[in-house]
Amino acid sequence: MSSPISLIEAYFSLTPTQAQQFAALDGLYRDWNSKINVISRKDIDYLYEHHILHSLAIAKVLRFSEGSEILDVGTGGGFPGIPLAILFPQCRFTLVDSVGKKVKVASEIAKAIGLTNVTCVQERVEDEKGKFDFVVSRAVMLLPDLVKLVRKNVSKQQRNALPNGLIVLKGGELQAETHPFRNIVEVTELNSFFKEEYFKTKKVIYLPL
Repeated sequence: MSSPISLIEAYFSLTPTQAQQFAALDGLYRDWNSKINVISRKDIDYLYEHHILHSLAIAKVLRFSEGSEILDVGTGGGFPGIPLAILFPQCRFTLVDSVGKKVKVASEIAKAIGLTNVTCVQERVEDEKGKFDFVVSRAVMLLPDLVKLVRKNVSKQQRNALPNGLIVLKGGELQAETHPFRNIVEVTELNSFFKEEYFKTKKVIYLPL
């Protein structure tokens, strides 16, 4: 059986340090999940496909420039923030969630694999005052609601190939959600990058703000 890490390496070229960090996530998430449930019990066996690779789909839409600041809203146990922070060590990631125990898991895992570019904060996104190049998120709420909350956090200063804004991972039927932004939103099907069945209905939404 191939190692879970080979799934990531099939789509991304990793340094030895990154490969080690990704490989360590399996044991760490299993351990923490037995104490604090951040991933459903049946899903933990699909950690690399459903959570890590899914998070990294954002990197298929944009390779963040060095020095970029990224806010992960509703990070839960650290997705998409931790996989992205491993892939982009020259960027800074702020992971926020209103649930303290989830923030603790994300924080402890980031520390355990030596991520120095991650800050985990227990707060509601309404209370986050910082400015970021991009806000990322995984299906935390409807797009129009999320836009209202995070517009204030998007920096005016540009340093990436795409204008600053929001990059969100979602699944299923999104027409109603994206309709208010139909002239500027970009929706990309994840099965155009990843061949696994899981990604058949998954999408990444990019919205300049």
